[in-house]
Amino acid sequence: MKFGLFYEHQLPRPWDEDSELRLVQDALDQIELADRLGIEYCWEVEHHFLEEYSHSSAPEVFLAAASQRTTDMRLGHGIIQTAPGYNHPVRTAERVAMLDLVSGGRAEFGSGESSSEAELGGFGIDPVVKRDQWLEGLQVAIRAMTETPFTGHEGRFVQVPPRNVVPKPVQKPHPPLWVACSRRDTILLAAEKGIGALAFAFIDPEEARHWVDDYTSVMAERCVPVGQAVNHNIACVTPMMCAPSEDAAIAMGLEGGNFFGYSLAHYYVFGDHVPGRTDVWQEFVAKRDEMGYSPEAALAAQKEVLGAQVAAGDSSGLRGAVGTPAQIREFLRRYEEAGVDQVIFVMQAGRNRHEDIMASLELFAAEVLPEFKARDEAASRAKTERLAPVVDAAMARRVDDAPPMPEGYVMRALPKAMVEAADSDEGRQFLDDLADQSAIGDQDGMSSLLG
Repeated sequence: MKFGLFYEHQLPRPWDEDSELRLVQDALDQIELADRLGIEYCWEVEHHFLEEYSHSSAPEVFLAAASQRTTDMRLGHGIIQTAPGYNHPVRTAERVAMLDLVSGGRAEFGSGESSSEAELGGFGIDPVVKRDQWLEGLQVAIRAMTETPFTGHEGRFVQVPPRNVVPKPVQKPHPPLWVACSRRDTILLAAEKGIGALAFAFIDPEEARHWVDDYTSVMAERCVPVGQAVNHNIACVTPMMCAPSEDAAIAMGLEGGNFFGYSLAHYYVFGDHVPGRTDVWQEFVAKRDEMGYSPEAALAAQKEVLGAQVAAGDSSGLRGAVGTPAQIREFLRRYEEAGVDQVIFVMQAGRNRHEDIMASLELFAAEVLPEFKARDEAASRAKTERLAPVVDAAMARRVDDAPPMPEGYVMRALPKAMVEAADSDEGRQFLDDLADQSAIGDQDGMSSLLG
């Protein structure tokens, strides 16, 4: 089983002028350290307007910076919102390809649709058709990355004429595809489309086993890949903070994990929000006090439930992999036994301190990571061999329905198009002369032609 870090860039109020600068620079330091320690993945989300919960609106910029601070770590869009209302699919293809180039072939392409009113309403996306928009945007982006030339698309949500989209990614046919999954139905969708599942719901290992079984069964039965390759991996997200004592780990990470769950639900489930005014952190603290919960009480209780959960009215909140190396090792073994391929740690959450995150990474890498790394290569190889017939059958079901290049299609420069529309021989001669002078670098000739 592999491990990754997940970034929302959470920033609870109050803020000062340097808060976002420190947040991003600290995150880059954490990623650089994690890469050096042998953690294999970094995942960066795309969200918009979700104050305090996620200040991560341009993941491609952050991941490009991370690519220059790391050497081995895979750099994942977790996710790009691929509905054309958020991102034109050609731009999605270009950005993923460029990240793959600047990272030397380490990009991962996760996609998603979002379900917050802040984002859907902000970009004018109808919730009823958001999944259809996600799929069309993803399909066009994949084609734009892989076709030379891209032969165009006339769809429900986006229309693009033939173009050769450059640059192309290093990884062929394209970087691995993933999709954000928060419910069982999206897990099944991922399997049907041959896409890796980024399980961003905080599910415990025993529940993860059911998700893995469902995913594998559906892939075997009816997978028709949306891309030109199948990614059969499943990743689960959990909070993590590692310390020599349980008390210290809870003190370092439990509150941050709870805020992560609360702020997510604020935007996606129960919150009223006034842009630029609502203080989510203060609401979190107030609600916590109403429930009779305090971080000090949680620390004193030393709760033993290591399964991450978000349950209405349950003041235990999110715990996950917050504990000692021995506790975390046992918790992660349960994911491994369930068939999960990657566990992604949420560490930068709430007001978790940068220094604590760095110390946790060091301790985790020293005392927990080696055991899993030792088993991972053989386990990954065995899974690939076991699923090879499933993947072959899925690829055989795939139909390449890209339209042919329109006969006689030519992309004409605007002045030439105007000349042809006017059927002007004088104009044609002018443009021919200009091309001749330009080809030999005759600036005086070009200037005289242009007047």
